[in-house]
Amino acid sequence: MDSFRQGNIVRPYERLDREQIDHLHRASMEILADPGIWCYNAKAAELFGAHGATVDKEESGSSPCWRVRIPEKLIMEALSRAPSHIVLGARERSNRLDINAAVPRVYFGTGSETNVWLETEMEKYVAAAGDGEPRLLPRFIEKRGSTELLARAARLAEQLEHLDFFIRPVNIQDEDITEANHDVNKFFASLNNITKHVQAGLTSLEALDDVVKMAEIIAGGSEALRENPIISFIACVFKSPLQLVDDTADKVFAVVDKGLPLVISSSPQGGSSAPIQESGMVAQINAEILTGIALTQLIEPETPVMYGSVPVRARLDDLNDLYGCPEFNQYNVDCTQMARFYGLPCYSSTGVANAKVPGMQAAIEKLFSHLYMAASGAQYIHYAFGLLDRTNTFSPLQAVLDNEQIGMAKHCMRPAVINGETTEEAVAMERKVMQTTHRLFTRHTRKPMRAGLVSEPYRFESKDMQDRVLEKAHARLQELEARPAKHLEDDIVDEIYDSVPGLLPRLRTSPG
Repeated sequence: MDSFRQGNIVRPYERLDREQIDHLHRASMEILADPGIWCYNAKAAELFGAHGATVDKEESGSSPCWRVRIPEKLIMEALSRAPSHIVLGARERSNRLDINAAVPRVYFGTGSETNVWLETEMEKYVAAAGDGEPRLLPRFIEKRGSTELLARAARLAEQLEHLDFFIRPVNIQDEDITEANHDVNKFFASLNNITKHVQAGLTSLEALDDVVKMAEIIAGGSEALRENPIISFIACVFKSPLQLVDDTADKVFAVVDKGLPLVISSSPQGGSSAPIQESGMVAQINAEILTGIALTQLIEPETPVMYGSVPVRARLDDLNDLYGCPEFNQYNVDCTQMARFYGLPCYSSTGVANAKVPGMQAAIEKLFSHLYMAASGAQYIHYAFGLLDRTNTFSPLQAVLDNEQIGMAKHCMRPAVINGETTEEAVAMERKVMQTTHRLFTRHTRKPMRAGLVSEPYRFESKDMQDRVLEKAHARLQELEARPAKHLEDDIVDEIYDSVPGLLPRLRTSPG
């Protein structure tokens, strides 16, 4: 019998009522009808035109462009062909993900492709005034992302029990990494170090065949990969506002042809590339995502695809992204509801901090986001582990802290175990305890503890007057990283290296 990661089925928090959803749907359809989209991919423009869109060549500009006005009928008919239920595979089948638009089962994973890895070293300090006892305090060191660090991130992610899937959180920038070999090394460094689902964007279209070949070797063949898709892809096909990108559209055509799962994501910035107002932001991002999903279904009906919402708000002082604000959560909850309205699995965002280092600011910014989005019922929530300084930095120490926090959020979201049997048991327990002299329920905690219904204390709590959260989290990080890696079998690695060009020899013997 097939097994999956458990996830958390929640009763979704819904920010929007049905009338508000209808307003947003209508606004998105009106946007797609007029002004429409600006399409820089000839093949996509032709395909939309063949299915009833009005397509006009734009004469201005240096790149060929077509203005495509898309009727609601085209969008809705295309969406009706998109699967509401998909499976994301994994090297270990028990780590597969069951993604069903009709079931608000929540999974959390990593995300982004940061350029900076934030290393943490604990150093001893003695206060000038005090008892003279040394304390361990963090020193943070920035490192440039590399294949070695990506492999290390994957090994850590394997050990984090509340992390359900892996999206590369660090960009590989080694001197011998080129555009031609970037993708194969990115996917191999990930797949060789984690048994959970692996997802990434595609840097070069030319690398797709080699990446898929690698996945087929690991999965056991082409049919086995379709049945257990251990990899999937992300395509941010729109440059907001409303501009369908040429090379990304080509990647969508190619991935759809491979039959592998795909996220159509959009990431407008409220206040610059989208309206900052909630209604305007959500109407625009919804229009962009639906158009991308419709494109996949026009290429090949029943292509497994997810509704990928990554909206963000602009800081009004410098126009950088601002993630740790209420609007980030509001936009994302609204998008989750829109995906559910269309019967589409939802890829969403949470847990990004504007803070540059682990600490109180990061904890506060992440906590509300983790809880809020877990309650929304989005099936596939990325960005959740280790991100700092918006999406510019990945910190393994922060990932360990986030794992604990997400575990607590998951426990908060568990459904109530209240029924006739449990309430009858409660009444009997009250009667039994009240007949004793001590009137304590201590002995009756064993059963719920064994059933996993009772949460543990915060793992990094301090029992003295000192805040030792980072010290304890760092010790936990060292413990997790000391565990052996779950590398691919040697014969599989040999076959991959024989079949896939461009792999770095040092990744073959990566320590771990």
